[in-house]
Amino acid sequence: MKKVGIVMGSDSDLPVMRKATDTLSALGIPFEVHVYSAHRTPVQAKEFAESARENGFGAIIAAAGMAAHLAGAIAANTTLPVIGIPCKSSVLDGIDALLSTVMMPSGIPVATVAINGGVNAALLCAQILAVEDKELANRLDEKRRKDACAVLEKDAAVAAELNK
Repeated sequence: MKKVGIVMGSDSDLPVMRKATDTLSALGIPFEVHVYSAHRTPVQAKEFAESARENGFGAIIAAAGMAAHLAGAIAANTTLPVIGIPCKSSVLDGIDALLSTVMMPSGIPVATVAINGGVNAALLCAQILAVEDKELANRLDEKRRKDACAVLEKDAAVAAELNK
C-alpha cells in the first residue's frame, strides 16, 4: 500500500496533524511525518516533494497557518495529490491560511479542507488510495456505516429524552 506524506510548517500544527495521523492509523494506512517550512527550509520541502513518488507515497497532506504556502510549494514539486490543511492561528482565525491554501494558480492544484480539518484530509487521502485498493475501500465503507450508526444512536437518545 502507498503511504501518505504528512508535512507541517511548524510543530505548532501538530495537534491538527494528530487528527490526521489518528485517522490514517485507524484505517491501517502507513504515513510519514515531517516538519518542513516553505520559507525556512525550502530546499528540504522541495526535495521531499520531488522524491515522494519514488519513496512510496500516494498522496501528501500539507498543513500550515498564516501565509500557508507549504501546500502550494509541495504541489509545485510533485504531481501526487496534495491536500492542504489551513491551520488556525492567533491572527485572523485561520482565514488567511484558508485563502492562501485554496487560491492556487491553474496547473498547480491543492485540494483544500476546512481550517484545522485533519480528519477530512486523512479521509480524502484514504479515498484517493482506495481507488486502487479494494480492502481500503471496504474499510472506508465500514467507517461510514459505523459513523451513521453513531448518529442514529444519538438521535434515538435525544428523541427518547425530549419527544414525550
